[in-house]
Amino acid sequence: MLLAGRTLAIIGCGTMGEAIVAGLLRAGLLAPTQIVATTRRHEAAEAVRQRHGVRIATDNLQAIAEADAVLIAVKPQRVSKVLHEEGVRAALVDKPVISIAAGVTLAQLQGWLPESPVIRAMPNTPCLIGQGMTVLARGQRAGDAEVALAKKLFDTVGLCLEVEDKLMDAVTSLGASGPAFVYVMIEAMADGGVMMGLPRQVALQMAAQVFQGAARMVLSTGFHPAALKDQVTTPAGCTIAGILTMEDGRIRSVLARTIQEAAKVASELGRDSSAEK
Repeated sequence: MLLAGRTLAIIGCGTMGEAIVAGLLRAGLLAPTQIVATTRRHEAAEAVRQRHGVRIATDNLQAIAEADAVLIAVKPQRVSKVLHEEGVRAALVDKPVISIAAGVTLAQLQGWLPESPVIRAMPNTPCLIGQGMTVLARGQRAGDAEVALAKKLFDTVGLCLEVEDKLMDAVTSLGASGPAFVYVMIEAMADGGVMMGLPRQVALQMAAQVFQGAARMVLSTGFHPAALKDQVTTPAGCTIAGILTMEDGRIRSVLARTIQEAAKVASELGRDSSAEK
């Protein structure tokens, strides 16, 4: 067990929070009785309880008071408000606090919780199917034990890495927003297949599988994508013809600038939260 005989509170058990609950239970790292969750609506909380058998608290303070570690999964604009609820900061003293709120920095979190070991985490939506990408950054009070705890938690829903906090806006744009960019590319490639006569569903399945297979090749072989590309690109073949068309459209710079622009917006996400008390 990740927290044998202890309790994890998930504050704001929405889509991502529930994905983590499912991952923890699927991996057998926690029993349902070791998880206590809160949501803004009673109906949503009851639905989570029925689906997973976890305990539901009537308010955030109750859940935090019962917990040994806390996952903050509310929207960025609500983080400060939740942490400033009466009694909450006192209840969090010395407890590991993991936040998945995009744009809310470690400096903000540590300012609100000066006596808690804080970790910032950025997961993405493929966590819902156990294929997520989560990146962690540790606060000054968070040691190896707290990071190991967070890593085990997110390993249940995919791959988990650690970086410095200054890189988290780039992490948000590439990791968290990245799936949306890939969906656009899958759709575009499927459109090309349809244009050449493939049925829509066949084209979508092919495009999605091509992305999945290519991604697994990069991860499993460790080869640079350029090397893998060269394995497919034969002289005077159809692949190089297609690649040159992509280059004509400046595909590399467009995708790279996409990540850059999304990172700029990510850096603004936590600002409203910093002013909220």
